[in-house]
Amino acid sequence: MRFRLYSAFAFLLFLIFSCEKKSQSNAQFIILPSPVSFEIKGSSGLKGDEVELVFQEAKSHFTSRQSLADFQNELISFVLVPEFDANFEGYVLEISDRKVEIESSTDAGLWYGLMTLGQLLEDAKDQNAPLPICTISDEPALAYRAVHLDVKHHLEKKEYYFELMDRFAAQKINAVIVEIEDKLQYELQPKVGSEDAFSIEDWKEISEYALARNIRISPLVQGLGHASFILKHKEYEPLRDDPESDWAFNPLNEETYQVQFDLYEDALKAFPYANYLHVGGDEVHTTGRNSGKSPLELQLIWLNRVSDYAAQKGLTPIFWDDMPLKNAGVYRSIYDRELTASQVDSIWSVNEPNLNKYIDMFPKNCVYMRWNYDMPESPGNNRAIKWFTDNDFNVMGATAGQTRWNLMPQDQSNTNNIRDFALISIRNKADGLLLTLWDDDSPHFELYQRGISIFAEYTWAGEKRSRNELHQAYRQRAFGPALASDEHEFINALEGPVADWKNMLLDKKRDRNRLRKLKNPIEEALISLPNPDSAGVWTTRYQEKIELAKANLVRVDSILQRIQVSKKRAVRNFYTLDVYEQVAHAVQFSNRAILTLAELDEPSGEKRAQAQAKLAGMEAEWASIQSKVEEVYGKTRQLNKPADYLLDQDHHVHLANQALNFSDWQFYVEGLFLEKVKREVR
Repeated sequence: MRFRLYSAFAFLLFLIFSCEKKSQSNAQFIILPSPVSFEIKGSSGLKGDEVELVFQEAKSHFTSRQSLADFQNELISFVLVPEFDANFEGYVLEISDRKVEIESSTDAGLWYGLMTLGQLLEDAKDQNAPLPICTISDEPALAYRAVHLDVKHHLEKKEYYFELMDRFAAQKINAVIVEIEDKLQYELQPKVGSEDAFSIEDWKEISEYALARNIRISPLVQGLGHASFILKHKEYEPLRDDPESDWAFNPLNEETYQVQFDLYEDALKAFPYANYLHVGGDEVHTTGRNSGKSPLELQLIWLNRVSDYAAQKGLTPIFWDDMPLKNAGVYRSIYDRELTASQVDSIWSVNEPNLNKYIDMFPKNCVYMRWNYDMPESPGNNRAIKWFTDNDFNVMGATAGQTRWNLMPQDQSNTNNIRDFALISIRNKADGLLLTLWDDDSPHFELYQRGISIFAEYTWAGEKRSRNELHQAYRQRAFGPALASDEHEFINALEGPVADWKNMLLDKKRDRNRLRKLKNPIEEALISLPNPDSAGVWTTRYQEKIELAKANLVRVDSILQRIQVSKKRAVRNFYTLDVYEQVAHAVQFSNRAILTLAELDEPSGEKRAQAQAKLAGMEAEWASIQSKVEEVYGKTRQLNKPADYLLDQDHHVHLANQALNFSDWQFYVEGLFLEKVKREVR
């Protein structure tokens, strides 16, 4: 009897201790994007490895195109509830002590509940903690959450795109628009496709992989303008609007449409699950070979033809909206923060008739994409959106995670602008938002990942987190809980030195993107070197650069140390850290070069001799840095263009369009600098 009482007492203590341990878990569970509500009531008795096994089985079930409602297990159950009080991607996730249950009105909602469970499992494993007893209710603020993949200057390796689709799915991104240009092996117009392009079957395989993860890929085939990838070829020169320029088609030439429709035809074979056909149409004025018609009329003639094509295919055309606004004289008001709403209205009252004159020519089946990467909150941008909606046109916004930035995105991955346009879209009850990721200056795609997470957050959840909280959430999801705190932040800290790096080795008012057209860029654009006969003059001239290089050298050394610590503490995405590390090393070379030149400008002969020795070793130092950058980048990306690739006229001075080999355009300035040192330093 005494033994039984002791056993019962011991068992009671065990239960109390177990419950206490569960309720006292300090694990931080972070869902990105934020759910509508997330209530944690304690710690469950579920073993993470057992749930993980079932999670992977359920994921495989869905991605093999089967309904999750048909997948049942004692640990995870999925329930379709037709009367579910949420939109079609909403869900409720409930974790009890011994079971996970996900409810939704659609398979898409069940899938997103499963994606949320995946993040909880990841956090539990990372922190050696049980899953929480919790209830999560969730639904998106915007229905269409699309990422733009611009592949015009290079492709990633094919496997990388599969990995991207998995990442997008985990963050509840449900659409991709691929700006395909010459990276498709066109069958109807084979001259257009680059030698390194993916086949129709390759892209179709990626499309199918994405669709199995609730991501629908649609193509963007540049049309009226941005047509250099077609019109650079001699065979297509007769279709040019300006015979001397490969930029734009002549919209009055019937053969223009034969070529464009052929490209559409093949693109739609490659992306067979598209619901949109993005036709481009931005940044272009045409004359129709001096036809006498206005640029706006010509553009609308073209837009109607391509919109009719899309309608015949059962697709909705998307059109960049900037040129009608420019041609009407209202575009500048969009990008002036100083203008009040009443001043913007005054500008529109004068110029709106220029738009209204052609109102009947604007196709009604088109989505007019209001892109703004700098100031979406401006009264002018809101007034432009209002014109489209007031006239019963479909309008959608486009923000940016990458624009014309070298090496890496800036402005904290464009956090504020992504947030502002997402919130505007939510307030206006828009269908969705596009995150553009321009390849013009072609940073490594891993460096876009934070911007993609920021976009995922704001388009799904609105503004539920502060900027700092969102960046912390990104670090936890990307690298693990050990790196979530602010002490491990290094991306924001690296942005400034990278921005300074761009033109650090150039003279004032010279820009890295604009050197190729100079006759002698070494003499015309590179900083001068110190003259030993006038010690100190160089230092006075470049004092601002010297101070900047000193500060950035210390800053980037600190960043490199943080990256090393991050590599030790991270539990995933080590490759992302490798890429950031190589960016930092490339930046440091320019800082060291400036400070070495300052030493060369010293009056002391001994210091000058030491500086000369350093400069003599810089060619080997840079070769090592460049080689490592190429090695790391080359793990996921196709670095170089084919040997027979024909570069276009580069109307917009895209850095990534200026040479065939990666380092010849990315690090053109470094090569010029070393050549100058060899010539002038003895």
